[in-house]
Amino acid sequence: MASNEKIDKAYSHNGSDVESNNAFHSGENGQGLHRQLKNRHIAMISIGGVIGTGLFLGTANALRHGGPVGMVLGYITVGTVCWATMVSLGEMVAYLPISGGHIKLAERFVDPAFSFTMGWNYWYNWTIILPAELSAAAVLINYWDQDTQLNYAWITICLLVVVAINMCGAGVYGEAEFIFASIKVLTITGLIILGIIIDLGGIVHTGGPNHDRLGFRYWKNPGPFVQYDNISGSTGRFLGWWAVITQAAFSFIGTEIVAIAAGEAKNPRRNLPKAIKRVYIRILLFYIGGTFVIGLLVPSNDPLLNLSSGTAASSPFVIAIQNAGISFLPSLINACLLTSAWSAASSDLYTSSRALYGLALSHNAPQFLLRTTKRGLPYICLLICASFSLLAFMGVSSGAGTVFNWFSNMTAIAGLLTWFGINLTYIRFHKGFKVQGFDRSKLPYVGPLQPYAAWYALIMTMIFCLFSGFDVFLKGEWDTATFVTTYLPLAAFPVLYLGAKYHYRQPVVKAQDMDFISNIAEIEAEDYEEPPPRNKFEAFWQWLVSDN
Repeated sequence: MASNEKIDKAYSHNGSDVESNNAFHSGENGQGLHRQLKNRHIAMISIGGVIGTGLFLGTANALRHGGPVGMVLGYITVGTVCWATMVSLGEMVAYLPISGGHIKLAERFVDPAFSFTMGWNYWYNWTIILPAELSAAAVLINYWDQDTQLNYAWITICLLVVVAINMCGAGVYGEAEFIFASIKVLTITGLIILGIIIDLGGIVHTGGPNHDRLGFRYWKNPGPFVQYDNISGSTGRFLGWWAVITQAAFSFIGTEIVAIAAGEAKNPRRNLPKAIKRVYIRILLFYIGGTFVIGLLVPSNDPLLNLSSGTAASSPFVIAIQNAGISFLPSLINACLLTSAWSAASSDLYTSSRALYGLALSHNAPQFLLRTTKRGLPYICLLICASFSLLAFMGVSSGAGTVFNWFSNMTAIAGLLTWFGINLTYIRFHKGFKVQGFDRSKLPYVGPLQPYAAWYALIMTMIFCLFSGFDVFLKGEWDTATFVTTYLPLAAFPVLYLGAKYHYRQPVVKAQDMDFISNIAEIEAEDYEEPPPRNKFEAFWQWLVSDN
């Protein structure tokens, strides 16, 4: 079995290739991206990618369609797929934390056509979701200000702030995301604790009935599952659970942002594994814990769950809090949701601009996009992606808003296709590493249960994609717009791949020809020991983001 000596030996033979074909930082003007994201930035970016409006608001539909048990089981199922995808991604980006992330890795371990397809699919996903988040921010403000005529002003303000954050560079983006993600973590943690207190009878409205504890009351009546679309028997319960699966899958999309950030992470060989190894705790604590508590607090047949306001009023947590008679918390939660939308928009712009930069690195986009400032900011990519945020103004008018919603709805499937591509790339990475005789135990991070975890996630993401629009096939539920927006990205993915395949005319990279050497010397040169904690807070933080 080979060890790292084989890689070290390869440096002497490939050193010139590393310098001349450096996809690690290089830009057209020789500046390229700079490593500005610290350990705490990477940790919070990985956490922030998990917590969003899908957890705060999307759980309302999940509870309404699946019931309390169906909702928890649905989120557990998708959580396992998310975990499998992240450990697959983590093993690759911890070894090769290069600009472009999984887009560039797909070129190395699959073929240029697959990198082209993944890159443009990923860029579309985050470019179109950006204006959707800006529109969401305006709607959240409508919770306090009912004058929708001011939505243009709110969108403009949010847009200017998001662009300003990103124009200041990755370091400022990391600081902003650290603050935003901290607010989200504190909010969801506080809501879970408050929910447990309410469930145990600790808070009851003074004008309410009596000081009884809710316990598992709503698991008994109206019941643990919901008969989806009034379909009786096990079929209706299964479809209710599957409706949760679809919604939960869309909520988890975004956890892979850490791969795009890898190219600008300080000490990536140490910090990226730390972020990946704790992902299961975030899934268990925030999503599984959150959905479990929600199922205890609100009955699945509560009419308020059917609200489509998009504000805190439709959150199951807020419904439970209002039932408990706490009047001031809904506004506080809406404010936290606003920061969540702001954080998401900032991450969308960061991710889409780096995805476009990664496409240019792989020669799948014009080379002028590689231009950066002296501080490593890909300003052309950033400005191009920011220009698409103007689509947010379409959402203000009803007619244009319908068209815009079609575009934004397609991003959900695009996100799942990204997971599919990551797992396929890892399967190829794993095979190539084995064929070339490298020792996986020497990697900075070794994903458990591999390659079986990647195969599991690969198959499940395809099942999610194929059956995500199942409801349009139910009797009397056909909707052409929903069908097209659900399945068009799925159909476009192979079309893009075949078109790129025809253009590049390059075969799939053979396992024995995969490049595991380029950029390694430069990456290892930036590896260093983290300083010991100076106080108890730093010691706690180190425990939170590390594996020991």
